[in-house]
Amino acid sequence: MKTLILSFLAIVMSSPVLALDVQKISDTIYALVGEKQQRSETNLANNATFGVVITDEGVVLVDPGGSWKGAAQIDSEIKKLTAQPVKFVINTGGQDHRWLGNDYWQQKGAKVIASSAAVADHKERETDQLIALDRFLGPKFEGTKPSYANIEFDTEYSFTLGSTTFDITHVGQAHTPGDSFVHIAKDDIIFSGDIIYVERILGVGGQSNAKSWIEVFEALAAKNPKIIVPGHGHVTDLIESTASTYDYLVNLRTRLTTYIDGGGEIMNSVGIDQSAFKHLLQFEQLARKNAQQTFEAMEWE
Repeated sequence: MKTLILSFLAIVMSSPVLALDVQKISDTIYALVGEKQQRSETNLANNATFGVVITDEGVVLVDPGGSWKGAAQIDSEIKKLTAQPVKFVINTGGQDHRWLGNDYWQQKGAKVIASSAAVADHKERETDQLIALDRFLGPKFEGTKPSYANIEFDTEYSFTLGSTTFDITHVGQAHTPGDSFVHIAKDDIIFSGDIIYVERILGVGGQSNAKSWIEVFEALAAKNPKIIVPGHGHVTDLIESTASTYDYLVNLRTRLTTYIDGGGEIMNSVGIDQSAFKHLLQFEQLARKNAQQTFEAMEWE
């Protein structure tokens, strides 16, 4: 019996890690698409989409992974694509998968870039994020520790590596206070971070602002990119991004405005009609929470 129990525990402890779906956009640009469910020991907190841009002078990674082991998983995928080292890592926001892999890359010599608002958010929420990751990842959380950006900027930052110029823009608060998007004009592509979700419903949390999120999306959309690498989901375009993210946020605030103007209270705000978006993954888990969180914010506007 003891042998059987130990064998069972060994199987549990060695749960297989889910592979990242590698999407080739061009010979030098790739998206690494993670699971669209909650953080877990099988996804290493890489439940998001990451970007890889290869130049003849090195690699730029858009978002580092959600843990030390998550960053190592991304590293193993990059090594299948190129022998070039990662020179820069861009943190597009404040969620764990946007920055808690920083230490891994910095130890390999990469420089990390993030908006000042994102770095402030990292420092403010790091304890809560580390506690949550320890619970979600268990033993696979080992090695993860917070490390902040080497380069901070307020609203815009541009740099060139090889023949590729990266324009990073922070407009304002969206899913997190420091969300930014990365534009590569010559390839007509934007890496959106958590400004855009496709295939799964977005989450409005205490760190989010649904009102300014709409404005941030509009600033991104004004670039009219041909290709979008979203923060969650597969490579997409502006049409699908608008339908899954912008239209959702507008519907949420429009329905709640009518509800609040009619004297509605927070308790029943969860019942507003969001059915047009029920096809999105995690709808049942997040739609009602999104309504309640947004209602609470709108009461103070």
